[in-house]
Amino acid sequence: MFQAIYLTQDDHRATHATLEQLDETQLPEREVWVDVEWSTLNYKDALAITGRGKIVRQFPMVPGIDLVGVVRESASSEYSAGDRVLLNGWSVGEKYWGGLAQQARVDGRWLTPLPPELRPFSAMALGTAGYTAMLCVQALERQGITPERGPILVTGANGGVGSIAIVLLKQAGYQVIAATGRSDQRDALLALGASEVIDRNELNQPAPPLGKARWAGAIDSVGSHTLANVCAHTQEDGAVASCGLAQGMDFPASVAPFILRGVTLCGINSVTRPASERQDAWQRLARDIDQQQLAGLTHTIALNETIGAADQLLAGKVRGRIVVDVNR
Repeated sequence: MFQAIYLTQDDHRATHATLEQLDETQLPEREVWVDVEWSTLNYKDALAITGRGKIVRQFPMVPGIDLVGVVRESASSEYSAGDRVLLNGWSVGEKYWGGLAQQARVDGRWLTPLPPELRPFSAMALGTAGYTAMLCVQALERQGITPERGPILVTGANGGVGSIAIVLLKQAGYQVIAATGRSDQRDALLALGASEVIDRNELNQPAPPLGKARWAGAIDSVGSHTLANVCAHTQEDGAVASCGLAQGMDFPASVAPFILRGVTLCGINSVTRPASERQDAWQRLARDIDQQQLAGLTHTIALNETIGAADQLLAGKVRGRIVVDVNR
């Protein structure tokens, strides 16, 4: 038997989340059986648990888009019993049972070897958010956005992606502008590495076709009017990495930044990246991240606290990352 967050749907399509004792025979038949050590609670997980977003594709479901653990059994040639592995993406927690459980069975191709320099807890303190932040940084680098080009804007700066992006950019030598709606977190963002903090209200109204050039690049996890404003204020030949839609999926923008300033909009798909790109991103995270500083961005909850924490996360009352100790 093992514990898991278990999602069901009633005849009225309402989602019900409970902490359940499940039998090992209920696990799906997949290549690799993992004893999970740590998971996370992400925005997408919170939407799935509360039923406020159409995240779950089939019920019953064990949510959790991240996990780290030890291989118990493997039918994959890539992994053997005792290997430490991590997983994020691949629609786990949406179409396939995920990591908010003490055990998981997954496809071998979904897994990434845990870099030896990275502690299992730190891997989940990063999780999908940190991995996505690194993909964004790498996208800006590929577009030639060096620290000498000018500041980088990070929207949603108090969220998981935003806070880790600030740390990574600072570590790489960039000047960082953080946009947030939580003025009480200004000092915390400066401590992370931001050199300037602006109010998100500067960006969440309808955007002009083209605005004053303010930053060389940006990492945006918000979308909608915010992303349109970010692009409108990006410098010539700048780049914007778009990885989220907290404000909305729409993009009410003009083509002006792209055809008059040569701005590049880079879409970041963190869900189905090939193994080589995943391993490269995680190896760099292991090398570049300050694991002690990372711990300061994180708080830990037990598996039985996850359902309540989902409401807090969606209410905007959580700063940084939530790591879930699935065995507590």
